[in-house]
Amino acid sequence: MIIMYLQFIITMIISMIMVITLNLMSKSGLNDREKNSPFECGFDPKNFARLPFSLHFFLIAIIFIIFDIELTLLLPIILITKISNFMILTSSISIFIMIILYGLFHENKQGALNWTK
Repeated sequence: MIIMYLQFIITMIISMIMVITLNLMSKSGLNDREKNSPFECGFDPKNFARLPFSLHFFLIAIIFIIFDIELTLLLPIILITKISNFMILTSSISIFIMIILYGLFHENKQGALNWTK
């Protein structure tokens, strides 16, 4: 048990020495202007980086992700068809699809799917 503690301490000391020497020997300075500037894919970082973002686009993207996840929940049903009772499977699939369609109609009624307002 003492040998294991000794190996752990030696490993920690060696790793700390390596980290300290690599930080001291590194060529990059702490005040490097390029590393402190935001990466903007070739655009000038001196300009205003925050452009107006469409909240409506964000809401449509969230709705798409929710319905996409619900569709991935439907995919395993194909594998279950061989081992499950047909009536129970049909009723559960029907209820699940009706819930998805109710959500879709509700979002359409609220106007969340209309791009122009």
